Amino acid sequence: MSTIEKVSEDTLVNLREEYEKTQIQEILDQLNRELIGLVPVKTRIREIAALLLVDRLRKSLNLTSTTPGLHMSFTGSPGTGKTSVATRMADILHRLNYSRKGHLLTVTRDDLVGQYIGHTAPKTKEVLKQAMGGVLFIDEAYYLYKPDNERDYGSEAIEILLQVMENQRDDLVVVFAGYKEKMDDFYKSNPGLSSRVANHVDFPDYTVEELVGIAQLMLQEQQYRFAPDAEEALAKYTQKRMEQPLFANARSVKNAIDRARMRQANRIFASGSKVLTKADLVTLEAEDILKSSLFNV
Repeated sequence: MSTIEKVSEDTLVNLREEYEKTQIQEILDQLNRELIGLVPVKTRIREIAALLLVDRLRKSLNLTSTTPGLHMSFTGSPGTGKTSVATRMADILHRLNYSRKGHLLTVTRDDLVGQYIGHTAPKTKEVLKQAMGGVLFIDEAYYLYKPDNERDYGSEAIEILLQVMENQRDDLVVVFAGYKEKMDDFYKSNPGLSSRVANHVDFPDYTVEELVGIAQLMLQEQQYRFAPDAEEALAKYTQKRMEQPLFANARSVKNAIDRARMRQANRIFASGSKVLTKADLVTLEAEDILKSSLFNV
């Protein structure tokens, strides 16, 4: 526990010492390095971490209070970093002793809901068993609720989740994720569910500039780089891609980078050059991006 000194009748707690001991700053710094933009999201995660740290200090002084509600809702488009942030949130909860294991289990409707009577309960309970001590991340959670299908068993999974979220909230944190509009309807469908989710975090779409920055980070990790005009080409590609259906932010950029690498490899192979430099192997040219079929639309 913290260093606690008696001064007259006052008890002092060393906040800085406790903060450094938990090493949550390391996780917050990692979040900043890994994710470009998302300032409102990072701010909210820092606020949650601060609340939990203060709650931990209060407990060290035997100050009674209810444990902060930890179940969360992450809303936003695909590829905006929801799973990455949930992973870091699991780390923070573990460092602050709000979870035993600190692991993240990601599931969808198919992992929870059965196809016949008596199948859903054991599936849902098995997932919950695996998630205990950590964080359960339910992606596209609104698919659990299908009011137009009387034979659907999603409501059974929701009821089991509700019971565990309430009765075992000290040993499991549930994060519901998906598009904001659909998630809002999902919560309206079940007031009991909405009341148990205390933290709502909205993930904004990335700008073109942020997505180009994300691409730069991806290339660095894979030991590639852009030629001077290739970055501008990617910005043009990204702007056009954002106007197309099924755009998925960072995921779409990753796919674009993967295809650019393939075109680069084909370009090198077709050149017939027998001798290559390191620069040849690590550099993506503008043509590797501009040859995308997107520019023919």
